[in-house]
Amino acid sequence: MSDTMRFTFSDTIAGAVTGFDPESDSFGLQTADGREFDVALTDTTYAELLRNLGEPYVDATGQMRDMLAPGRFLFAYGVFYPEGERHSFEAKHLVFVGRTPFDYMFEQPDWWITQVRSLAEFYLRAQFGEGEVDYRNYRTVLTLEGYKPSTHRQETDTISRLVYGFATAYLLTGEDRFLNAAERGVEYLRDHMRIVDLAQGIACWVHGIDVSGDSERKVMSSEFGDDIDAIPAYEQIYAMCGPAQTYRVTGDPRIIRDVEMTHELFNRFFLDPDEGGFYSHVDPITFNPHAEVLGRNRSCKNWNSVGDHAPAYLINVYLATGEERFADFLALTADTIVERFPDYDNSPFVNERFHRDWSPDHEWGWQQNRAVVGHNLKIAWNLMRIQSVRPNPAYVELAEHIAEVMPPAGSDLQRGGWYDVVERELGDGQEWHRFTWHDRKAWWQQEQAILAYLILAGTLDRERYLYHARNASAFYNAWFLDHDAGGVYFNVLANGLPYLLGTERFKGSHSMSGYHAFELCYLAAVYTNLLVMSQPLDLYFKPKADGFKDGMLRVAPDLLPPGSVRLEAVWVDDRRYDRFDPEALTVTLPPGEEVRVRVRLVPTMTGERVEEKVPAAETVPAS
Repeated sequence: MSDTMRFTFSDTIAGAVTGFDPESDSFGLQTADGREFDVALTDTTYAELLRNLGEPYVDATGQMRDMLAPGRFLFAYGVFYPEGERHSFEAKHLVFVGRTPFDYMFEQPDWWITQVRSLAEFYLRAQFGEGEVDYRNYRTVLTLEGYKPSTHRQETDTISRLVYGFATAYLLTGEDRFLNAAERGVEYLRDHMRIVDLAQGIACWVHGIDVSGDSERKVMSSEFGDDIDAIPAYEQIYAMCGPAQTYRVTGDPRIIRDVEMTHELFNRFFLDPDEGGFYSHVDPITFNPHAEVLGRNRSCKNWNSVGDHAPAYLINVYLATGEERFADFLALTADTIVERFPDYDNSPFVNERFHRDWSPDHEWGWQQNRAVVGHNLKIAWNLMRIQSVRPNPAYVELAEHIAEVMPPAGSDLQRGGWYDVVERELGDGQEWHRFTWHDRKAWWQQEQAILAYLILAGTLDRERYLYHARNASAFYNAWFLDHDAGGVYFNVLANGLPYLLGTERFKGSHSMSGYHAFELCYLAAVYTNLLVMSQPLDLYFKPKADGFKDGMLRVAPDLLPPGSVRLEAVWVDDRRYDRFDPEALTVTLPPGEEVRVRVRLVPTMTGERVEEKVPAAETVPAS
């Protein structure tokens, strides 16, 4: 069998230009791992400028040769031809990520705000049309174009995730129609998906409901394959993500009560008081995590049951209340991850599933001894957030270790982007971690990479982290935005082209709703503007008259290093307002009124890194 690849194939190269040769009409392109390709242009090569959702195509074909300056980052999609002892590469499509050599469009102050507005408009239109927002018409499944099929299943978590998206869009834009959609969603969740046991002081959320005319049937236990006939912890966690984000905006006291009662559910039935951590599933009848009917999910713990609390709702609840008990809970989850998840003697990836005694479970279902790349990145991102409220050197150490080992193990250093599920350990003679099913790239795992490296770059001032953040942001914005139908694609192929088969062609499903894409917009705007580019950021709130304890609105945008951000100005009902604490990031609200509040946050330090504009080709990471 010949080792020579004697066939043509199309592919993408992402990298920094090293130089353009007019005589050969070609340019050098250096990838993230330092390899250099010679890229030939043809008379049919075309180029475009990176564009945001809702923006028109900007052709750069006429200018592309003049734009090939050293250090400029771009994507080149083309064809490899086997000729001689090598493959020559001819580009067919170039995507420039900025107008100037060291410009990145997604670092503009309003890039992510524009994107979140477009996302919210897409989901408003797709779920509710042009009329009134009525969640009776909501459907879990949305097609690629944003149409709803005939199925009538409404899943609690996907509604909650969409509510998160609308509340987040309001935070960044101040548009009332988005907040209206969020508040109506919260009401619908409370009226139709919530089960309250006042005697025990707990709240539980059903898996979903089936709607038929004026009747509905509650579906208590999960009907998703991994969690069949059980109550999974992550469904209870994500049932709160939308209400918690809405609470940040409005301070609705009913929401915080729901959060507290669901929190009590975790402490009473999911928490392991002996070995620590939270069980992944409980029996829907007895709420017993050790019931035999749970089968393979009996007495188990996993990444979701421990690690998803922080990003889904807990950080937002702490930001809104400032209560130490929520910070304590954050530290508990972070400590558990640091102590139990790393396995670096055997793999660059953490363990994700465990038995009751925290011994790794490498035989569970589809996961076996496999890693979800995004979960590793999610750990680094959230440890750096929690570090700001409960400082711990172990959090930073693990976050940085993940940041260093992940690029060669879980990213695509030639095309850009981050992979999905891989084998945790190498087999005999293997140099690459094998893909479990495919080499496609999911939208939510790109989010984890972008946010992890942005917060690492912004808090630790490491140039190599900014390099990875920019590469991940460039890949996401170049290939995941659906400029035809709106929204973002679920998966793309390794080369960036959208993958549009099966459930992965949907814009709404059990796995996809208005959460990760909106969360990315919000936190990328926060980290980029306030930590990386030293730019102001405006946020919007609409506190209820009886919202927020002691009439104190907390406007910290995320868990950021203490003193890194200052509250510069406040407007109440569009008038300047002076009752605020610029260092504590709090606003004393007018008593007894529902008001509209706009705040302007500014970074306290301007980063020299922004002025340096280090060329991408000179920032190849040491790892």
